[in-house]
Formats: sequence, C-alpha cells, structure tokens
Amino acid sequence: MPNLTYEAVNWNKPTSELAQVFWDQQWKQIWFPEEIAVSKDVKQWQSFEHQDTYKKVFAGLTLLDTVQTNIGMNHIAAYATDLQEKAVFTVFAAFEAIHAKSYSYIFTTLCTNTEIDELFEWVKKNEYLQYKANKIGDIYNNIEEGNSESLWKAMFSSVMLESFLFYSGFFYPLYLGGQGFLRNSAEVISLILRDESIHGVAVGFFAQNLFKHFSRKKQDELKAWGYELLLDLYQNEMKYTDDVYAETGLSPEVKAYVRYNANKALMNVGFESMFPDEEVNPIVMNGIRNEGSTYDFFSQKGSTYAKAKVTPITDETFNFSRKGESK
Repeated sequence: MPNLTYEAVNWNKPTSELAQVFWDQQWKQIWFPEEIAVSKDVKQWQSFEHQDTYKKVFAGLTLLDTVQTNIGMNHIAAYATDLQEKAVFTVFAAFEAIHAKSYSYIFTTLCTNTEIDELFEWVKKNEYLQYKANKIGDIYNNIEEGNSESLWKAMFSSVMLESFLFYSGFFYPLYLGGQGFLRNSAEVISLILRDESIHGVAVGFFAQNLFKHFSRKKQDELKAWGYELLLDLYQNEMKYTDDVYAETGLSPEVKAYVRYNANKALMNVGFESMFPDEEVNPIVMNGIRNEGSTYDFFSQKGSTYAKAKVTPITDETFNFSRKGESK
C-alpha cells in the first residue's frame, strides 16, 4: 500500500477567507463555568416555583450541545477540505464541550444528585427532544467523503441547531436573569450565547461559500430542502416548547423568540427569512445586557465572571476518598 502524503496546515498563507478572524475571536472569548459564582443563586433557587421547567430547559440544552460536540463539529471538521476551516471547526467543538459541561455545573450547584439523575433520564425519554437530536444527528452522520452537497447540508443543520433550536432553552434563563432572578446562571447563558453567535455566523459563512459552487438548479434544490427541514424542526419545536413550558404560561413568548431566531439562522446561511416580524419579549432581548450582566459582546466576559483561583497540586489533590459524596 503506497504511503499517503499528508499536508500541514499553514496559517502563514491564508487559504480560507475569515478563518483566522473566527479562530482569533473564539479564543478571545475563552471561559469556564467554574469561574462564575452560580452558588450565589442558591438562595433564590430554594424558593423558586418553576424549578422543573428550569432544570428541563438546561437538560435539553445539554443534549443538543453533546450532539454538537461529539458528532456535529467533529464530523464537519473531518469532511471539510480546507485545513484552516477544519481547525476552526475543531476549536468550536471544544467550546461546545464547555457549554455542555456548564449545565452540569449549574445542576451540581442547584440540584440534588437524585434530581440530576432524573433529569438525564427525562432527556432520553422526551420524544420532542430526541426527535430534533435524531434529525440533526442523522444529517451529520450522512456526510460523505468528497460529497460537497452532504457537507453543505451538515453545515446548514449546524446553523439551525446553534442559531435556532437552542433558543427555546435560552429563553427562560434570559427572561429570569433580565429581571434580576438567578442572575449568575443567566450569566453562563450569556457567555454561551456569545459563542453560539460566532459559531452560527462562521459556519453560515463557510456554508455560503460552499453554496456558491453549486449549479443554479442544485441551489434551488438545496434551498427547498433547507426550508423543509427548518419547517419540520419548527413544528417539533412548538410541541417541545408547549411541553417544557406548560407550567409557566410563557409558551407564546418563547415561540415568538424561537421564530425570531429561526429567521436569524436563515440569514446566517444567506437565505431569506421565513416568519413575519413580531414583537419579542424585551426582557429577553435586553436581559443579558442589564445591570447584572454588563459585557462587551465581542471582547470581555460578563460582570459576574471572575477568574478562578487555581489551587496548587499537592499529594492531597489525589486523595479522592472525600470527593463525590452524595448531597
């Protein structure tokens, strides 16, 4: 069997427009959930009426970020042809893993071990949540080597996931945080939102560049496929929203926010919006920029974000006998 010739990525010679920009911006935003004082939310959490909805919202987001980490970005990176774009997708996958872990950090802070176990069982049983995970996951798994159409479909699906489907979950912590409630947990979401904005724009941009190489006939076919996929996901999302937000009375407002972000997702891939303009709850739109969360969208972390103090490693570090005790 002849030896393959492997090519090294050369960042000194730009091969992909804006790849360096997206790479640099993502690393400027690096953060870790343990550096946010979610424990300050415990007192408010103890008297919170709708804990079940709040927990399920984050559990659903955990599943989607897990799919995006383990399948989405990794598969897109594997089949992309430009080495610099591959590197960007790989970095995005790492941040998706941080996002998924951040929800567990919130669970650990606010919930009992039994509650956490029940949540992850709920994730496996919720039909609407599993439907969208399977729908997106199947598209990722069907990318074929050298098939640019299947790669574009995966990129389109990635944008739909990160710029559209996440937002039924993002609504609640933003809505509460915008009113000064569970503000530190909302800060985690604001940091995740900032990452997802980059991911949606970047993957959408790369998808648009790929789209240009298709014939007009193929572009029309892919557009029809894309709108059909979005509509299917949207119909499922409406059912998911009714299910998760049933006890809060917020479903109509969540749905408006979902439609708003569906239009944004379409714009990211260069398509025209699907839904008419409508008013979105101003608390959600402005909640992450209120006095409890004053961050610059593209440069610095939020006001409740504090760099962790790293404890030096000692022999005691490896004494696990006291760790992992049940609450």
